[in-house]
Amino acid sequence: MEPRILVGTDGGLRSFGDAGAPADALTGHSVAALAHDGPRMWALVDGQSLYASEDRREWTARATLDGEDSATCLAPTTTGLYVGTEGAHLRRLQAGRLSPVDSFEAVDGRKTWYTPWGDPADVRSIAGGRGIAEAIYVNVHVGGVVRSRDGGGSWAPTLDIEVDVHQVLVHPSRRGVVLVAAADGLGVSRDGGEVWEFATSGLHGSYLRAVAVAGDTVLVTASTGPGGTRAAVYRRPLDGAAAFERCARGLPEWFRGNIDTACLAATGAVAVFGTADGRVFRSRDGGVTWELVAKGLPEIHCLVVG
Repeated sequence: MEPRILVGTDGGLRSFGDAGAPADALTGHSVAALAHDGPRMWALVDGQSLYASEDRREWTARATLDGEDSATCLAPTTTGLYVGTEGAHLRRLQAGRLSPVDSFEAVDGRKTWYTPWGDPADVRSIAGGRGIAEAIYVNVHVGGVVRSRDGGGSWAPTLDIEVDVHQVLVHPSRRGVVLVAAADGLGVSRDGGEVWEFATSGLHGSYLRAVAVAGDTVLVTASTGPGGTRAAVYRRPLDGAAAFERCARGLPEWFRGNIDTACLAATGAVAVFGTADGRVFRSRDGGVTWELVAKGLPEIHCLVVG
């Protein structure tokens, strides 16, 4: 069966690849983040509400933030569902409430987190791993990647904040492999975040916003800077030192505007990404060739496939 694509936009959810499911849900609401949790799907709606669906057809509100900071991202982990917010705070779903993770407020170096435009830093992405990487990784923008190995009881930095990370991702099946899309290229750790190697060879610009894994292939979105006037998607093997190859077959030469964090996803050989101008592209061969799945959608904030 064709993997289903679920797209979160400024105007609700759209689904593709599953003829038996409604094409629309949460119409009129802004969906900022989506995440798989086995058969269950989670969504952040209107910056304040956490919704869940067991069948991806009916969505139910499960919890609401009780503070002023909007929710930005979420991730299910082996120790619970975590939600990141503006102001670089962290919440965990407990007994139907999004409870503050107080230990996250005491991270070493927290006082140095910043944004270039002067606002407080945000939690931009979260990832959870198993095995050697059975940890929670929280990407602060700008504040590097912070890791907990004790279920959120304590936290420690794994990357200098000046690396300027935009997304952290735990490999879905390879123990200890953690990846980041950063302003300095693709970062890969093979020991759960102790040692990192960065790669930029073959990229027209080292400024990366998103990363995904399609089998043995890493996909990233790259541009020359925050403005993203010339953005593209690239692929390379996870192992070895091969240069990145720009994905071209079926895609425009360049995209105007960065393809953002959470807007690139993959499962097996199927990869998808969405753009701010409402287009969705899909590849069935790990990013070698692509096709346009949809256009004219409201601004896309996130998507998942599978």
